[in-house]
Order: sequence, then C-alpha cells, then structure tokens
Amino acid sequence: MKNYKQAEKSFWEGRKSNDQLYLHERVRLETLENLVPTNGKGKLALLGYVCDEGVRRNKGRVGTSKGPNAIRKQLGKLPNHLAVDKQLVDIGNLSCDGENLEELQTNVIETVGALIRAGMFPLLLGGGHDLAYAHFTGLRNNTASEKTIGIINFDAHFDMRSNETGNNSGTPFYQIALDLKKKEAPFKYFCVGIRKDANDAKLFKIAEEYGTIYLERTYFSMSYLEHVQLRIMQFLEDVDLVYTSIDMDGFSSAYAPGVSAASPMGFSPDIVLESLKLILESGKLVGLDVVELNPDFDIDNATSKLAASLLHYVIHSL
Repeated sequence: MKNYKQAEKSFWEGRKSNDQLYLHERVRLETLENLVPTNGKGKLALLGYVCDEGVRRNKGRVGTSKGPNAIRKQLGKLPNHLAVDKQLVDIGNLSCDGENLEELQTNVIETVGALIRAGMFPLLLGGGHDLAYAHFTGLRNNTASEKTIGIINFDAHFDMRSNETGNNSGTPFYQIALDLKKKEAPFKYFCVGIRKDANDAKLFKIAEEYGTIYLERTYFSMSYLEHVQLRIMQFLEDVDLVYTSIDMDGFSSAYAPGVSAASPMGFSPDIVLESLKLILESGKLVGLDVVELNPDFDIDNATSKLAASLLHYVIHSL
C-alpha cells in the first residue's frame, strides 16, 4: 500500500532497564508485509490512522493526524506488566493520500482483516473518528455473519450525520447503520456520554430512527455508577461481540484539552475505566480504537497521556 509506513523505533523511548520493565522495551515492530494467517492468539496490534481529512470535512480543528505517534510516545514510557505469553506489536501507520479519505478507509478495512487473520487483536490509534467506519467494517467482514457485533462509543457526539456530501469524522456510525440495513443485519449502537449541547435536534431524531441507544453525560458519572453498569451489562447481553471506540473529545477539556472539539462539559476518566472493566470482563471485545486526539492543542501532553493510560489499562486487561 502506497500510504503505509512501517513502525519506527524513535516513537518508543523511555527509562531503560534490563528486565523489560517498560513498554518501549517490550513492544515489537512488525510490518504488514510479514503478516501471515495463523490460528494463534495473544498478539495485541497497534495500527495508526494518520488522517485529518475527515475532521477537516466536518469543520473541526485539524491536527489529529499527529495523534497516533503522540500516543506511542506516551505509551512507551509506561510500565510493562504484560504476561510472558502476550505480545504487543506496532504495525505502523496508514495515512491519507491528499484528500482521498475513502481510499484510506478501504485500506484500513483490508488491514484490520489481515490483523485478525494473523491472530492479532486490533488496537487502532486515530486520527479522526472516520476511522470507526473502517475499523468496524473490517471486523464485520471477518466475523461469522450470524454473530452480532455491538458498538459502544464513548463520545459526546452521535457521529451519525448524513454522508450525502461525503464521509467525514461525523458520519461513521450513520455509514455503518446504512451498510447493516442493506444486509438486513441488526444495528446495535450504544453511545455513552451524549450531550445536548453537542448534538442538534435532527441528530437526535436520526439516532432514534436507527434505534440508537444512548446515555446522556448527565448520568454518565461515578455518582450514577450502578445505573451506568446496568445499562452497559444490558447492552452486552444483547450482542455476541462488541467493538469499542473512545473519542477523546468526549472527556472534559479539564482532562483532554488536545482534541478536535474541546468542551469543559465532558465526562471524566474514572467512569470510562469502570465501563471498560465491564466490557473487558465480558470477553466479547474484538476491537478498540482511540480517536480525535489533537496534539496541536494539548497542554503538557495531558490528552496523549490520558489516551496512553486508557490503552495501558486495556492491553493489560485483555
């Protein structure tokens, strides 16, 4: 693929030890060309989505193309507690060729399939939320048709805008809904952290037309922990597998200032960690991504550190 760039060791640095105490010492760099189908499991694969085009089309703040490498820089510094039979591999980045977002999405769909066939668990780093359409489609195309893949999206936005004028960071779940409708397959979408000051009335109507389940940010906090847990467990019981997307602009700008659409009204990390715990314990998670990190607007790397810490929790819990 002409828009593929293999992983670089320069983005994996930190304290040095003789016992692989840190993730930068544990991560292995692999290339797409060397992936081979296998029945094995245990590899966790990082793949970057270097793209601003979807955000630009959606009139957001560009800069998310720098997100994947910013996350790597912070993740590599964190302690390594992985079991000896687990491998963390960095596959590298796929990037947008000019304005050709659709070509990039096609490449990601193919690459996610290649990762799955190579026995790897996809952990994708954004980039704009347009990544979600490609990630989910890659998962769907490589899963038995009778299996239902639910979507849990931690986000302030539904991201169900119409794509009549083109795909963008605000359209991925609308695109997924259309694809599943054509296949007469169920669209199981749970959007957690929705804010009325981030979605207009038309978007609420579209979401409801497609049967979207959502939990408003007002109730997505530790004060309502039991309610949040119940809602997530109910959703998990209704699906065979689950794909999870974490949009960094869903967090309050107190925790995540470096995003495409910042707001102080977002949610906090603690309730997201409690939610991820339930998802991981279900054993149904098949893919996860972190999107919308924009290092150009970050403060003291707070947002990239938060994204890295969330991934650190996930890779040690899978």
